[in-house]
Amino acid sequence: MLLIPMREDLTRHGVEEARTPADVDRLVAESGTVLMVTNSVCGCAAGKARPAIGMALQHANRPDKAATVFAGGDVAAVARLREILSDVPPSSPSLALFQNGKPVYIMHRRDIEQRDAFQIATMLTAAFDQYCAK
Repeated sequence: MLLIPMREDLTRHGVEEARTPADVDRLVAESGTVLMVTNSVCGCAAGKARPAIGMALQHANRPDKAATVFAGGDVAAVARLREILSDVPPSSPSLALFQNGKPVYIMHRRDIEQRDAFQIATMLTAAFDQYCAK
């Protein structure tokens, strides 16, 4: 029950939930660009990351697909995403932009904590401009 509104903070922006390892594998393997969000109950996810993602997804250049796993809620899906990103220290919240199945941009919790939602959205749209422009 507690996680429902936190999930809806992203799904109302068209972000798909990846609740299983198979969902993660399917999404990451898609051609084009995929933003994978590791959502969290922490304050920096609520006050910074989720609002920033909503803002960034309004940008002209955006990923072909956006999806989320929820730390503490989608345990197996989060583990699978972290396995795929094994060279990257685990972080929640975090953002990983994939291009043709390969991670090309990562934003860790440490990058999120020190910025406000607008600054995070600006960083994210810069990554979208670099990797998602048609």
